[in-house]
Amino acid sequence: MKPLIAFAKSLKGDYDALLAALSTPFSNGPTEGHINKLKMIKRQMFGRASPKLLTKRFLLAS
Repeated sequence: MKPLIAFAKSLKGDYDALLAALSTPFSNGPTEGHINKLKMIKRQMFGRASPKLLTKRFLLAS
């Protein structure tokens, strides 16, 4: 029960931000998708590729 109360208090503290997030038609979903894709490429190539190749893969994936 205590975690739920703490969560509710944190929502109350960010009420203005929460209200704006729920009432505006804008979404950052596409941006989050691109970031997720780039992080996946970075994890796949970690320690295997030069920064030049990694940059090229990022640009091609975008």
